[in-house]
Amino acid sequence: MPWSVAPLRLGRPWVAAPDARTLRARWDRLASAEGPEREALFRPSRARTPSSAVAALPGQRTGTARWSREPGPCPEPVRVAREPFDEQWLLPDHRLIDTARPELWRVAGPPQLFVVEQGYVPGAAGPALVVTGVLPEGRSPAGRPGRIRPLFRRPDGREPNLAPGLLAFLGARYGPGSDAHAWLAWTVAAALPSPAGCRVPLPGDPEVWAAGVALGRELVDAQTRGALSGTKPRLPGGRRPYVRAAVPARPETMTYEAGDGTLCLGEGRVSPVPAEAWEFRVGGVRVLERWFAHPAHPEPGSLEAIGPAEWPQEWTSELLDLITVLALLGTRERERARLVEAAVLPAGTAGRAALRAAGILPPPDRTRRPASVLDHQEEGPEGQFMLL
Repeated sequence: MPWSVAPLRLGRPWVAAPDARTLRARWDRLASAEGPEREALFRPSRARTPSSAVAALPGQRTGTARWSREPGPCPEPVRVAREPFDEQWLLPDHRLIDTARPELWRVAGPPQLFVVEQGYVPGAAGPALVVTGVLPEGRSPAGRPGRIRPLFRRPDGREPNLAPGLLAFLGARYGPGSDAHAWLAWTVAAALPSPAGCRVPLPGDPEVWAAGVALGRELVDAQTRGALSGTKPRLPGGRRPYVRAAVPARPETMTYEAGDGTLCLGEGRVSPVPAEAWEFRVGGVRVLERWFAHPAHPEPGSLEAIGPAEWPQEWTSELLDLITVLALLGTRERERARLVEAAVLPAGTAGRAALRAAGILPPPDRTRRPASVLDHQEEGPEGQFMLL
């Protein structure tokens, strides 16, 4: 997947939040402020100040006049993946974001999928790749960001982001059906972390490839909340976590009682929560604890301090969905480890050598850059239009 993009840099934490209502309240507070107070609330950086003139983000109807002169109405918040398995909301206004990576916004939307490479942490447990259907910020819970690799180079799922000739090579080696989604499934199932980036072994046995693709499709479907199957992930046997005791208004702690599989949020109780969900980690960091830790204690009077007074009901729903996803992924970790062993031991470095011999590696330089999108009109700074 030659074209990769570095993680986004928001520059100011108040432009993202776990709920959309908070973002609208923050926008209104900033827009109503004046003079030095507005400047302080905005939190200027070298990349963005209230006077910055920038283009609109692709696909977003936001103002391009300088924010200090004409903020305009609050843009509709959009869903983004801030960290692995942690979807939040973002104000999609380019005037507020230091480095938004417009090339990613240009190709976002169904059927696009983004592969987020996790930074290498020696000895850390967890997958090397995480897939999301919404735009990823690309942050790593271990603080070591990797790269973002879109599955397609153009909008509407056109032109797979794969080295030229790779699909033909896979088809000849493993048989029909070796398309871009099959490649994605295999990488999610078999990728290994390394200091030089993710390593993806290519098995010599077509049966190992078929088993890995089948497993990977299930993992991708779980990670993307059912984007492939069209149905929300469910635990086997009809099991699902329930709220046994209401979550308090502001829970301060999250703990796990392994004996009866109960997740405790203050006095609140959620069960059954499989141990695989509680122990699931990315970059060595427990995902559930990281998800819960987001509501921090911001500076009083700042925009980050604006938030819900009580735990919203939608957070509970998101938590229940997250538990299901992590349980499904956690129960397949042993199977995934066996698959990697079956792929790596017989193959060694033959996969890379075969790709070089076929002229697939290294990929052409042009495939490492964003594709031109000639039919995509976008508004530039101060209302100008750009042709890309």
